[in-house]
Amino acid sequence: MSRRLDDDELQRQLTNLPGWRGSTDHLMCSYRFGSYLDGIAAVPRVAVEAEEMNHHPDIDIRWRRVNFTLSTHDAGGVTQLDIELAHRIRLIAEELNGQTDEGIIS
Repeated sequence: MSRRLDDDELQRQLTNLPGWRGSTDHLMCSYRFGSYLDGIAAVPRVAVEAEEMNHHPDIDIRWRRVNFTLSTHDAGGVTQLDIELAHRIRLIAEELNGQTDEGIIS
């Protein structure tokens, strides 16, 4: 089982994940895409990464916005698995010109 990160560890790691926020309970990020179809295109790519990791995010699709929530349920909060998946999601969104509330994610 993965170890839950403490707040200091989490805050250090979030500095490399623009637009991601949360607590030791869960991480969240919302990406805006140029079109509904661009947002939809991100979902199966994230699903492939998640399946490879055997670590699955909650995904909420709202028109051109796709919201991701990550948590390691068996650890009761955020672990290194969530950080790794957040980085993978970020790369996918970047390739599809996704933006966070902080702006372009490159």
